Amino acid sequence: MNHTFRKTALLALALAALAPTASAQSARSGANTPADALSAQEREMLALGEEFARRCTETLEGWLAKKEVTKDRLFSFLYFPLPETDPPKFTTDYDKLSDRDILAIEESILARSPTIIYTVMVDKNGYLPTHNQRYSQPLTGNKASDLVNNRTKRIFNDRTGLASARSTAPFLVQRYQRDTGETMADLSVPIFIDGKHWGAVRIGYRQVEAK
Repeated sequence: MNHTFRKTALLALALAALAPTASAQSARSGANTPADALSAQEREMLALGEEFARRCTETLEGWLAKKEVTKDRLFSFLYFPLPETDPPKFTTDYDKLSDRDILAIEESILARSPTIIYTVMVDKNGYLPTHNQRYSQPLTGNKASDLVNNRTKRIFNDRTGLASARSTAPFLVQRYQRDTGETMADLSVPIFIDGKHWGAVRIGYRQVEAK
């Protein structure tokens, strides 16, 4: 990697750690909320989130076992900017592996309930290497359209995104307003690789019952 490219990648890493810019409307953590206190819909999403996290963990650990990426690279949290993208998009040492293997897992979880809006895996800085197919449409150059239809390979470091990515509690349920204007619920479950916190899976969904 040349000096300029590495410097840019390190700058992207620094930007990912900036303070969040939006606030969650409410949040409940599995550290202080027992699962049996959740609503029926939240329990359904938690079961899906736990399955989702397990499958993603097995996949990432499989990359390491097959030496498709090293642990140092997976935990380096370096992001290489993709040119002419707004909001900025990034590639990493493993995002092509994610496109190959994680997308199918995301889509299978997404299909399990009509209330689910997105299912994604993020690292602990909120970097999202592979979004659902519906949010990975070709870029058009129309910013308003692309904001909705091409959300992959972005760093979601808003307050809700970072809380989801960095929580090590068994689960975290948040309610917030997405940058597309939708008000929704977000359930996340952490991912640990060889016992080390790497990130999380997130399930965004429409709440259909009051708690």
